[in-house]
Amino acid sequence: MHLLSEEMRRDPYPLYTQMRDGSPVLNFPGTDIWMLFDYESVKRAVTDSEAFSSSVTPPTGKAPDWMIFSDPPRHSNLRTIVLRAFTPRSISALEPRVRELSRQILSRHLERGELDLVGDYSDLLPTLVIAEMLGIPSEDLATFQRWAGIIMKLSYALTGGEEARRGIAEHAAAKEEMRLYLMDLLAARRRAPRDDLLTRLGEAEVDGQRLSLEDILGFFQILLLAGTETTTSTISNAMLCFMDYPEQLARLRREPQLLPSAIEEVIRFRSPTQFVFRESRREVELYGQRIPPGKMVLPMIGAANRDPGHFSEPDRFDIARSPNPHIAFGHGIHFCLGAALARLEARVALSDLLEHFADFHRPSDEPWKPREGLLVHGPARLPLRFTVHRPT
Repeated sequence: MHLLSEEMRRDPYPLYTQMRDGSPVLNFPGTDIWMLFDYESVKRAVTDSEAFSSSVTPPTGKAPDWMIFSDPPRHSNLRTIVLRAFTPRSISALEPRVRELSRQILSRHLERGELDLVGDYSDLLPTLVIAEMLGIPSEDLATFQRWAGIIMKLSYALTGGEEARRGIAEHAAAKEEMRLYLMDLLAARRRAPRDDLLTRLGEAEVDGQRLSLEDILGFFQILLLAGTETTTSTISNAMLCFMDYPEQLARLRREPQLLPSAIEEVIRFRSPTQFVFRESRREVELYGQRIPPGKMVLPMIGAANRDPGHFSEPDRFDIARSPNPHIAFGHGIHFCLGAALARLEARVALSDLLEHFADFHRPSDEPWKPREGLLVHGPARLPLRFTVHRPT
């Protein structure tokens, strides 16, 4: 699919503009997939669960049994359980530990003056944080990261073919590993409860019933994915933006109070999740096009966040943009549970990186390779060379 080529995934925005202007609602040729490119249609698709279901059926079969692929009332019941771990107070309390982890990771690379920002830092920081929240032993971190990578490949189910079959087979094998791993950890938590998310999931109930192992396995996978990918790409994309727009970086250094606003602009300008999955529940008419019931619908969040009908000069990166009503974290009942955590981690990470890096650049002009998940926008690797700020 041309839309999913590496070149297009690095810079899909000119095509988004073309589609919004000419075909904001597109039945992708030769498929049953419908794509939405304008802000209003995308926002409706992610919020109107009467018309657009989150319980989708990709070309290769049923979607994973995760909370994000469910509708009310099941979605509401499951979301309530995890929501307690992601309250503003809970997330705020994590800041000292996130900062400690960030500085520990960064200190390993400062003397060298170079690092792969993704592999050495932005992949690692959110993985460590979510692993600690869940209560995963540090010695299992490599396995944790391997599982996250396999889960991301499930997005290839969208395309069908050999890649999709391989991704599904890998996930089936990894899922069985995760099931056995969780059985052991949950048994240990029942013997000796801890103040972690796994203990809470093991004790949680829905309608008077304890969560099944399959329910907890679904939570584990979505937390593994959502708790890492968004933050990793936000940090990496921010550094790409700062290198592409040095005048905005200079302004941020002069006005560090703009960092929260700068993060929101990164999330809008290079949305870490470019699209989500929905399925039409009934016939839906948009722009004179009739989407039949039971069709796969892709609300293109990355395109919506560059819609000139909602953003002044949408292709301009402006760290002081206000208002900035982006929908990078979704909207309504499916608004990303981890949004506050992603913002906290990005704020800590970028303040640390900019504090330590007096300047930084890419050592090569070679185009960066996109991350494996088709719906994710961000580099798989980002080698940087930098000069360290020295105290005067």
